[in-house]
Amino acid sequence: MPERGNAPLVRLDPWAETDFDLLRRINAPEMTEHLGGPETEEKLLERHRRYVDIVGKGTGRMFSIVLLPDLQQVGSIGYWERVWHDETVYETGWGVLPEFQGRGIAAEAAVAVIALARAERTHRYVHAYPSVGNPASNAICRKAGFQFVAEFDGEYPPGNAIRCNDWRVDLTTELTAEA
Repeated sequence: MPERGNAPLVRLDPWAETDFDLLRRINAPEMTEHLGGPETEEKLLERHRRYVDIVGKGTGRMFSIVLLPDLQQVGSIGYWERVWHDETVYETGWGVLPEFQGRGIAAEAAVAVIALARAERTHRYVHAYPSVGNPASNAICRKAGFQFVAEFDGEYPPGNAIRCNDWRVDLTTELTAEA
Protein backbone atom coordinates (compact mmCIF):
# COMPACT_ATOMS: atom_id res chain seq x y z
CA MET A 1 0.00 0.00 0.00
CA PRO A 2 1.29 3.50 -0.77
CA GLU A 3 2.53 5.81 1.95
CA ARG A 4 -0.47 7.51 3.62
CA GLY A 5 1.43 10.69 4.50
CA ASN A 6 -0.25 12.81 7.16
CA ALA A 7 -3.47 10.80 7.16
CA PRO A 8 -5.32 10.72 10.48
CA LEU A 9 -5.18 7.56 12.54
CA VAL A 10 -8.54 5.86 12.88
CA ARG A 11 -9.78 2.71 14.53
CA LEU A 12 -12.93 0.85 13.56
CA ASP A 13 -14.89 -0.44 16.56
CA PRO A 14 -17.67 -2.98 16.00
CA TRP A 15 -21.11 -1.35 16.20
CA ALA A 16 -22.56 -1.75 19.71
CA GLU A 17 -25.84 -1.19 21.53
CA THR A 18 -24.29 1.94 23.04
CA ASP A 19 -23.75 3.54 19.60
CA PHE A 20 -27.35 4.69 19.09
CA ASP A 21 -26.51 8.28 20.08
CA LEU A 22 -23.83 8.36 17.37
CA LEU A 23 -26.40 7.15 14.84
CA ARG A 24 -28.76 9.93 15.94
CA ARG A 25 -26.00 12.50 15.35
CA ILE A 26 -25.32 11.03 11.89
CA ASN A 27 -29.05 11.34 11.11
CA ALA A 28 -28.85 15.16 11.04
CA PRO A 29 -30.11 17.05 7.95
CA GLU A 30 -26.59 18.12 6.90
CA MET A 31 -25.44 14.48 7.10
CA THR A 32 -28.35 13.04 5.10
CA GLU A 33 -28.67 15.72 2.41
CA HIS A 34 -27.65 13.27 -0.35
CA LEU A 35 -29.60 10.37 1.17
CA GLY A 36 -33.17 11.64 1.13
CA GLY A 37 -33.02 13.45 4.48
CA PRO A 38 -33.18 12.32 8.11
CA GLU A 39 -34.99 9.14 9.06
CA THR A 40 -37.81 8.97 11.60
CA GLU A 41 -37.00 7.75 15.10
CA GLU A 42 -38.69 4.44 14.26
CA LYS A 43 -36.57 3.95 11.12
CA LEU A 44 -33.46 4.96 13.04
CA LEU A 45 -34.17 2.32 15.70
CA GLU A 46 -34.62 -0.28 12.93
CA ARG A 47 -31.30 0.78 11.36
CA HIS A 48 -29.53 0.57 14.73
CA ARG A 49 -30.90 -2.95 15.26
CA ARG A 50 -29.65 -3.99 11.77
CA TYR A 51 -26.21 -2.54 12.57
CA VAL A 52 -26.01 -4.43 15.88
CA ASP A 53 -27.30 -7.70 14.39
CA ILE A 54 -25.43 -7.78 11.05
CA VAL A 55 -22.35 -9.67 12.31
CA GLY A 56 -24.47 -12.52 13.66
CA LYS A 57 -26.13 -12.90 10.27
CA GLY A 58 -22.79 -13.16 8.48
CA THR A 59 -23.80 -10.61 5.85
CA GLY A 60 -21.44 -7.77 6.69
CA ARG A 61 -20.18 -5.58 9.50
CA MET A 62 -20.80 -2.09 10.84
CA PHE A 63 -18.39 0.06 12.82
CA SER A 64 -18.06 3.33 14.62
CA ILE A 65 -15.07 5.35 13.41
CA VAL A 66 -12.83 6.33 16.31
CA LEU A 67 -10.24 9.08 15.88
CA LEU A 68 -6.90 8.33 17.54
CA PRO A 69 -5.30 9.17 19.87
CA ASP A 70 -8.27 11.08 21.36
CA LEU A 71 -10.65 8.08 21.15
CA GLN A 72 -13.46 10.28 19.83
CA GLN A 73 -16.30 8.65 17.92
CA VAL A 74 -16.45 10.66 14.70
CA GLY A 75 -18.68 8.62 12.38
CA SER A 76 -19.71 5.24 11.06
CA ILE A 77 -18.75 2.92 8.24
CA GLY A 78 -19.56 -0.61 7.24
CA TYR A 79 -20.18 -3.11 4.50
CA TRP A 80 -23.11 -5.40 3.78
CA GLU A 81 -24.20 -7.84 1.14
CA ARG A 82 -26.39 -6.90 -1.80
CA VAL A 83 -27.08 -8.29 -5.23
CA TRP A 84 -25.72 -6.05 -8.00
CA HIS A 85 -26.05 -7.06 -11.65
CA ASP A 86 -26.90 -10.66 -10.65
CA GLU A 87 -23.81 -10.98 -8.42
CA THR A 88 -23.63 -10.84 -4.62
CA VAL A 89 -21.21 -8.09 -3.65
CA TYR A 90 -20.50 -5.92 -0.65
CA GLU A 91 -21.77 -2.37 -0.55
CA THR A 92 -20.08 0.15 1.71
CA GLY A 93 -21.20 3.46 3.11
CA TRP A 94 -19.92 5.96 5.65
CA GLY A 95 -20.71 9.15 7.48
CA VAL A 96 -18.32 11.45 9.33
CA LEU A 97 -19.73 14.10 11.65
CA PRO A 98 -19.51 17.64 10.22
CA GLU A 99 -16.98 18.92 12.74
CA PHE A 100 -14.55 16.17 11.65
CA GLN A 101 -15.05 16.35 7.89
CA GLY A 102 -12.31 17.46 5.52
CA ARG A 103 -9.49 15.74 7.44
CA GLY A 104 -9.23 12.51 5.46
CA ILE A 105 -10.97 10.45 8.15
CA ALA A 106 -13.56 8.88 5.84
CA ALA A 107 -10.92 7.87 3.28
CA GLU A 108 -8.79 6.25 6.00
CA ALA A 109 -11.83 4.44 7.38
CA ALA A 110 -12.74 3.29 3.85
CA VAL A 111 -9.24 1.87 3.33
CA ALA A 112 -9.57 0.02 6.66
CA VAL A 113 -13.03 -1.35 5.89
CA ILE A 114 -11.89 -2.54 2.45
CA ALA A 115 -9.07 -4.45 4.15
CA LEU A 116 -11.56 -6.09 6.50
CA ALA A 117 -13.90 -7.05 3.65
CA ARG A 118 -10.92 -8.40 1.68
CA ALA A 119 -9.84 -10.54 4.64
CA GLU A 120 -13.22 -12.28 4.70
CA ARG A 121 -12.57 -13.74 1.24
CA THR A 122 -16.32 -13.92 0.60
CA HIS A 123 -17.08 -11.65 -2.36
CA ARG A 124 -14.99 -10.35 -5.22
CA TYR A 125 -16.12 -6.71 -5.09
CA VAL A 126 -17.05 -3.98 -2.67
CA HIS A 127 -19.05 -1.11 -4.20
CA ALA A 128 -19.88 2.43 -3.10
CA TYR A 129 -22.76 4.33 -4.68
CA PRO A 130 -22.52 8.04 -3.82
CA SER A 131 -24.83 10.54 -5.46
CA VAL A 132 -23.29 12.22 -8.50
CA GLY A 133 -24.05 15.47 -6.65
CA ASN A 134 -21.93 14.53 -3.63
CA PRO A 135 -18.38 15.61 -4.53
CA ALA A 136 -16.99 14.76 -1.07
CA SER A 137 -18.07 11.10 -1.14
CA ASN A 138 -16.90 10.70 -4.74
CA ALA A 139 -13.49 12.13 -3.74
CA ILE A 140 -13.34 9.67 -0.83
CA CYS A 141 -13.90 6.82 -3.30
CA ARG A 142 -10.97 8.02 -5.42
CA LYS A 143 -8.68 8.50 -2.42
CA ALA A 144 -9.56 5.08 -0.97
CA GLY A 145 -8.65 3.26 -4.17
CA PHE A 146 -12.06 2.62 -5.73
CA GLN A 147 -12.31 2.50 -9.53
CA PHE A 148 -15.15 4.36 -11.23
CA VAL A 149 -17.50 2.03 -13.13
CA ALA A 150 -20.52 4.06 -14.33
CA GLU A 151 -23.39 6.37 -13.44
CA PHE A 152 -26.83 4.88 -12.85
CA ASP A 153 -30.33 5.83 -11.74
CA GLY A 154 -31.25 4.41 -8.37
CA GLU A 155 -33.52 4.96 -5.40
CA TYR A 156 -32.55 5.82 -1.85
CA PRO A 157 -34.45 5.63 0.29
CA PRO A 158 -36.98 3.55 -1.66
CA GLY A 159 -39.18 5.91 -3.65
CA ASN A 160 -36.57 8.70 -3.78
CA ALA A 161 -34.94 8.86 -7.22
CA ILE A 162 -31.20 9.49 -7.13
CA ARG A 163 -28.46 9.56 -9.77
CA CYS A 164 -25.43 7.69 -8.45
CA ASN A 165 -21.90 6.77 -9.36
CA ASP A 166 -20.87 3.14 -9.10
CA TRP A 167 -17.37 2.80 -7.64
CA ARG A 168 -15.80 -0.56 -6.86
CA VAL A 169 -12.74 -2.26 -5.45
CA ASP A 170 -11.69 -5.74 -6.54
CA LEU A 171 -11.09 -7.54 -3.26
CA THR A 172 -8.97 -10.18 -4.98
CA THR A 173 -6.22 -7.62 -5.72
CA GLU A 174 -4.19 -5.40 -3.41
CA LEU A 175 -5.46 -1.90 -2.68
CA THR A 176 -3.73 0.99 -4.46
CA ALA A 177 -5.13 4.06 -2.71
CA GLU A 178 -3.88 7.58 -3.38
CA ALA A 179 -1.25 8.91 -1.02
